[in-house]
Amino acid sequence: MFILSKKTRIKKLKLGKELKKSRRIPVLAVVRTHRRLQSNLFGRNWRRTKLRIKDE
Repeated sequence: MFILSKKTRIKKLKLGKELKKSRRIPVLAVVRTHRRLQSNLFGRNWRRTKLRIKDE
């Protein structure tokens, strides 16, 4: 059996988790909190900021 993917299952899970963390804040959340929530702290630019995920 050949493994075609280079990423391990653990790495894929971590990448998925980072992706979910970096999602933008819904407009409704901004409106409801009277703009207290304006930007996501975990947001990152995928072009500039690389993820340093150790492969286990």
